[in-house]
Amino acid sequence: MNRKNHLLIGVFLGILPLVFLIFPGTSQAQLLGANFPGDYGLSSATQPPPGFWLSGVYVRYDGDKIVDKNGDSIAVDPDELGELDVNAYVLGGWYVTNATLFGGNYGFMIFPNWSDNTLESPILGLTNKSGTSFGDLYVQPFNLGWHKDQADYLFGIGVYAPTGRYTYGANDNTGLGMWTLEFSAGTTQYFDEAKSWNFAATAFFETHSEKNDTDQKVGNILTIEGGLGKSFMNGGLNVGVAYAAQWKLSQDQLGADIEAELGGYNPGKNRGYGLGPEVVFAIAKNDKLIGTISLRYLWETGVRSSVQGSTFVLTGAFPIPSMSLK
Repeated sequence: MNRKNHLLIGVFLGILPLVFLIFPGTSQAQLLGANFPGDYGLSSATQPPPGFWLSGVYVRYDGDKIVDKNGDSIAVDPDELGELDVNAYVLGGWYVTNATLFGGNYGFMIFPNWSDNTLESPILGLTNKSGTSFGDLYVQPFNLGWHKDQADYLFGIGVYAPTGRYTYGANDNTGLGMWTLEFSAGTTQYFDEAKSWNFAATAFFETHSEKNDTDQKVGNILTIEGGLGKSFMNGGLNVGVAYAAQWKLSQDQLGADIEAELGGYNPGKNRGYGLGPEVVFAIAKNDKLIGTISLRYLWETGVRSSVQGSTFVLTGAFPIPSMSLK
């Protein structure tokens, strides 16, 4: 089986700039960052073959409850809770070149998104469904991919730009009003000679600017995503379990007004984990790859100081033009 077929099982282009700002009451105030856990899964650290790849992503997040820093559900009047679900749509591209640096192929990507909710202030009743509008823009001007005999590696530097609608305290924001710098690195490991068993882990570290027209600043965040899978049909089908984990590494800067109201109370650092099934399959015709489809569903657990729920991700990735499988 050639290297190209192995790479096809890992093509997943959804870099989702969908984000949440959660204010579970002043006693549990938290700010969430730009990386949405669950947007990567099986073969998360595998760069696709050189060429242009067009990707479309749909994400559905359903929030079930708000959890405090001790893991207990916060009792909230349903009439004041607002909406805890999000629909987001991403359409973008990843161009991988034949140029190499340090032995890895150079590539770059750009992913705008559209969303109908940012869960800005659910417990305060300030989050309401709005029309789907343009959100924050993700650009990764630099990524390198390596392909070894039994492993792939990926490194990238990206930026989330505050292009979405944002006004502090508004109930129809579709962006977070801040710049985010993100570094990512990961590996996809293959455990047998045929490369059918695969395990991936990709780490994302993000740091942020202050939010527009405020003195609020989100703490640094670490996210790890990947999955364990088994491929079939010459790499055309990959089935397994995807996972995601996210931790706040440093305390938020909540702003003078909120910090004064807290009176020195520590709301804790939010975290969360997700686990669920994923299937990735290739669409081919006449020995040419038309595209790949990824379906992933994650249930969240172990959440602290945030919303807990479930995530569904549907991704289609298409080489332009179609790619020969020979």
